[in-house]
Amino acid sequence: MGVPVIGCDCAVCSSADPRNRRMRTSALLRTSDHTILIDAGPDFRLQALHAGLRHIDAVLLTHAHFDHIAGIDDLRPLTEHGDCLPIFGSPHTIHEVRSRFDYAFTETSAGSTCPRIELHSVESSFAIGQTSITPLAIIHGTWEITAYRIGGLGYVTDASHIPPDSYEGLRNLDVLVLNALRYEAHPTHFTLAEALEVIRDLQPRRAFLVHMTHAFDHASASAQLPEGVAFAYDGLEIEIPG
Repeated sequence: MGVPVIGCDCAVCSSADPRNRRMRTSALLRTSDHTILIDAGPDFRLQALHAGLRHIDAVLLTHAHFDHIAGIDDLRPLTEHGDCLPIFGSPHTIHEVRSRFDYAFTETSAGSTCPRIELHSVESSFAIGQTSITPLAIIHGTWEITAYRIGGLGYVTDASHIPPDSYEGLRNLDVLVLNALRYEAHPTHFTLAEALEVIRDLQPRRAFLVHMTHAFDHASASAQLPEGVAFAYDGLEIEIPG
């Protein structure tokens, strides 16, 4: 939903702390030779403007829920010149994107525009430039969705369970990005306690929590986190070795 929540007057939604203003979860990865977007939700346009984004080389999608793909149409200004923009995701995610954005793959009327994208189903490791990327199957309620291992980075959002094989693929990380929706149990997302349990077991050098609701006030909730774990916030920049 993002924070503030429409119609909510709670302390977090009314907070003046900019870290309590949370657009839908997304990330931008800059490597030595490429710029890669992870998910393009309904807030992508504003996120891109705030970041001064002028170019991306590829998009990784975790799954096809609206809050992770609704911004695909706003990729248009970034695809007007040069080759089509490659988008990677699981076969199910790619099928859903092709269905929901079908106009991007059909001939359009003169003068009309649409995002120039090409879709790639991935189920095993692949490379974007010199960057090796490994998709990892995770569970989001009843859905199987995708986490990504990119060098020393593990990116996991919307998880409610991580299967054993994927769990092993997230060991020895420099940075783990992991969802922690709220304090109370939820059928499709990790709670804070569940996320912290995963972090304790995987022992990444640093961990950043994402996809939080207005249950968390950034300042007061951060004070309760263990060393090496932090709540992410909009505009946060992280340097990852290697």
